Amino acid sequence: MNHRLASSFAPKAPALYSESPLSDEQIRRVAPSIFAEAPHDSRSERYAYIPTAAVLTKLRGNGFEPFMVAQTRVRSEDRREFTKHMLRLRHASQTADKEAYEVILLNSHDGTSSYQMMSGLFRFVCKNGMVCGDLVEEVRIPHKGNVADSVVEGAFAVLDGADLVREVRDDMRSLTLNEGEEQAFAHAALQLRYDPETGAAPVTERDILRARRMDDTGDDLWSTFNRVQENMLKGGLNGRARNGRRTTTRAVTGIDQGVKLNRALFVLAQEMKRLKG
Repeated sequence: MNHRLASSFAPKAPALYSESPLSDEQIRRVAPSIFAEAPHDSRSERYAYIPTAAVLTKLRGNGFEPFMVAQTRVRSEDRREFTKHMLRLRHASQTADKEAYEVILLNSHDGTSSYQMMSGLFRFVCKNGMVCGDLVEEVRIPHKGNVADSVVEGAFAVLDGADLVREVRDDMRSLTLNEGEEQAFAHAALQLRYDPETGAAPVTERDILRARRMDDTGDDLWSTFNRVQENMLKGGLNGRARNGRRTTTRAVTGIDQGVKLNRALFVLAQEMKRLKG
């Protein structure tokens, strides 16, 4: 089985991506909170506790398989077994070429998160997962009532958005950006990550527009978005810190930060598509 620990998520959110469905043993090594036997002590009796592991079993029974897992690291050791975790799942009905449509599941057992589901795409060429903005309505399910069945229904609701996501992707592929438009897109993207009021970003628009592989060298909106998204999320770019010293940009490691930036970049690409269209 081909799998590896994705070091780009360390140290805050260890993650594992696999080219084949993950087993419970693999998931447990990275995200023990998915298998918590009880909720955190801070939860009241009204908290309907169903472990994510039980929900995952039901999702598997309905054709969903996990291919990526991550868990947030916390300073308080007593929350480690209950903290926020993320699964990226694919359904058996979906075919994949260059990208795989995914249902992203977030949850915790310490009260910091309800069950959340949103749409995503996974690009095989760069092994990079994106979050599809607000294109498909996010599903939130509180820890009340029949949680497992509600999560399965929510997963199918997100799955229904697959055709829409692919349609938008194809529209982005058909739109050519000139150099000024690419620069404008990259400039807006940098401001999503680095607050301009606190000083200049450590890298330039040209840096985050640079392709890491031949597959991403196109001047269409989809290629431009993917270059910027990967460079912003994975980091590793040489630049200058605000004090003038040489620095290397860090990967966005936290689950919440990653989802927030990922979604914002996709919304930015949608807005560029709207303006160009």
